[in-house]
Amino acid sequence: MSGLGGLRNTVRQELVARQLDEQIALHFPPAGGAHAAVRRLRVLDVGPGQGTQALRLARAGHLVTGLEADPRMLGALRAAVAAQLPEVQARMVVLQGDGRETGRHFGPACFDVVLCHGVLMYLPDPEPMLAGLARVLAPGGLLSLLVRNGDALAMRPGLQGDFGAALHAFGSEGYVNRLGIATRADRLGPMTATLTGINVPLHTWYGVRVFTDAAPDHAAAPTAPAALAALLDAEETAGRTDPYRAVAALLHVCGIRA
Repeated sequence: MSGLGGLRNTVRQELVARQLDEQIALHFPPAGGAHAAVRRLRVLDVGPGQGTQALRLARAGHLVTGLEADPRMLGALRAAVAAQLPEVQARMVVLQGDGRETGRHFGPACFDVVLCHGVLMYLPDPEPMLAGLARVLAPGGLLSLLVRNGDALAMRPGLQGDFGAALHAFGSEGYVNRLGIATRADRLGPMTATLTGINVPLHTWYGVRVFTDAAPDHAAAPTAPAALAALLDAEETAGRTDPYRAVAALLHVCGIRA
């Protein structure tokens, strides 16, 4: 769990939060208009890790279930939930389980929003999990995926001057992450086809970490508020602007259940 407060993770979590809030506001507007209370949504976060997005949504008033397979991260998540205010704790449910087995835990169409961030790269075949997530998503529900961008695998080694690794990355779907784990990446075209096939067609997509992905693991986020705001605003703008978003390290892919 090292690096959670570092530059790269700060950019990732803040951009995903902004993008997710944008999509929730678009697809789930308050029933009583702009001045009505926030609509309470049923949210499933598969692989929430330390719970950054799950807890943020619970604090916003939503009912959130975190499904975490890793025992170490499960402990960290439960500790993070225990540190929240009682009303936030009451809106959080934490379960140990694998996102590929959602049928063991949940009925069909029981969530308005399903998050799966930073998980699919660890699966040799993401389609069984995606089909399971589609099953528990209600019609009109939002599926939010954060995946490694297969079309940008050469960017990080190239910017770091490792041109041999950059050449090897062209056309590859596999890579070794910073933890030394062999993982895989997704490309937007095939992912779009997969989402269509599971009846959750692509609505929009963003890039995450265009400018900061090559930063060292130990790099800290700026402490000056103005500097941090400028960095995040630049990353956010790049993440929604062509051609920059296409070379982001991560893709935030959002589909809507038909």
